[in-house]
Amino acid sequence: MGLLRTVALGLLGAAAVASASDVHVLGKDNFDAFVKDHDLSLIEFYAPWCGHCKALAPEYEEAATTLKEKNIVLAKVDCTEETALCQTYGVEGYPTIKVFRGPENPSPYSGARKAPAIISYMVKQSLPAVSILNKDTIEEFKTADKVVLIGYFKEDDSSSKDAFTAAAEKLRDSFLFGSVTDSALTEAEDTKVPSIIMYKQFDDGRTVFAEKFDAEAIEAFAKAASVPLVGEVGPDTYSGYMQSGIPLAYIFAETAEERAALAEEIRPVAQKHKGKLNFATIDAKAFGAHAGNLNLETDKFPAFAIQETAKNQKFPFDQSKKITQKAIDEFVQEFVDGKMAPSIKSEPIPEKQDGPVYVVVANNYEQIVKDDTKDVLVEFYAPWCGHCKALAPKYEELAALYFNNPDYASKVIVAKVDATANDVPEEIAGFPTIKLYPAGAKDKPVDYSGSRTIEDLANFIKEKGKYQVDAYVAKEEAESSETVEHAAPAATEMAEGTTESAASEATETVKPKGDDEEIHDEL
Repeated sequence: MGLLRTVALGLLGAAAVASASDVHVLGKDNFDAFVKDHDLSLIEFYAPWCGHCKALAPEYEEAATTLKEKNIVLAKVDCTEETALCQTYGVEGYPTIKVFRGPENPSPYSGARKAPAIISYMVKQSLPAVSILNKDTIEEFKTADKVVLIGYFKEDDSSSKDAFTAAAEKLRDSFLFGSVTDSALTEAEDTKVPSIIMYKQFDDGRTVFAEKFDAEAIEAFAKAASVPLVGEVGPDTYSGYMQSGIPLAYIFAETAEERAALAEEIRPVAQKHKGKLNFATIDAKAFGAHAGNLNLETDKFPAFAIQETAKNQKFPFDQSKKITQKAIDEFVQEFVDGKMAPSIKSEPIPEKQDGPVYVVVANNYEQIVKDDTKDVLVEFYAPWCGHCKALAPKYEELAALYFNNPDYASKVIVAKVDATANDVPEEIAGFPTIKLYPAGAKDKPVDYSGSRTIEDLANFIKEKGKYQVDAYVAKEEAESSETVEHAAPAATEMAEGTTESAASEATETVKPKGDDEEIHDEL
């Protein structure tokens, strides 16, 4: 009883952040001892200059304070100071967050980066994949999280229980699973054995699994039934919708009352297409800029659009028309029937490529980025982004290393695309976002999260690209072969560039908010 009360409290509430940090600081001298001493811990590998790490910091602190009461510890490692340690654990981007159960086989954290989500995720990690329930614990367990799955079995039905446990092991990061073998409890739920009931704090409150007892079928049921018929898009739910594998229909409105009314209006459409599309409202005052990402006008609400999440295709509903059940039903049906062409926003294709950085737009994206004969580094940027402006001259110099060498130019392209003016088949969360599309592996782009220096970017291309072109070393060798007269000025220039680069990175860390600050509508 006490354990389940702890679960419920952990999932429903978060304590105020303490003045003293409850996040442990780890390095090579204390890391191994720390993970050995704790049965369960969450460790963030970060860089001080990383914007996403800075955004995570207060949420991580709040979660650490709450989880401390449950003997679940949170820690962090500064990868700019502990390079070897971070390499040991395969850290390639920031923040990288891992769950440790002792020093062996850490697993990636896959929850949202908000305190309630971190707390919920780690409390689930602290429990067995399937909790054994009885008459004293079942009622509390049903409400321990927004979604709970309980299996009802005969004591000797090992086959059904094994399938349930297999699904629970795969989905333990997302849901709580409980098991009951008491026939009186089964009868009280008016169900039979074997069966699974999902208890949820929305819609009709419960859904019964009615398929064959198979681990894959149980997993599919859990994912589909756990999504509200008409949910809400926000920081804690956005990634889940993006990873669901099915399209998302957005209902934009500026007030809670209007969102509720529209949700009720469209509910029959959502019910009709349940399992084919997810439907969700979104606060147009808080996240109205996201409408622009769906090719909607950002100052005209309410609005409706469908996003094919797997391909990042957009299907905006005509904003001059009123949102009614009939109009949306016809619109969604046309989409489901495959009769609707996606809306594609693109700048004109450049008549020629001026300079070493290739300019990519939506209408030449496939031609340049997906060219399977070349490693292609792409910066997704926004014209108003201050960090993008700071990167621009270094990015030009980086591109020149390849563009000005015929052998390298045949293997590597450095490109950029204005992601606010062009639709691209990627979900871009912030600016600048940099990805490498290796030759022969265009379906597996590699995200770049390192320091934005020419050397580090060139090394990234060398390490992750198919051809392993070492352009930066080649540049240094070319400079060293010059005469002493020319070498000294070159070295001075190089040193000045390094200082300027370091200053730029430091400026990013402390830069106050202003017109050029890195602002984006990140869900």
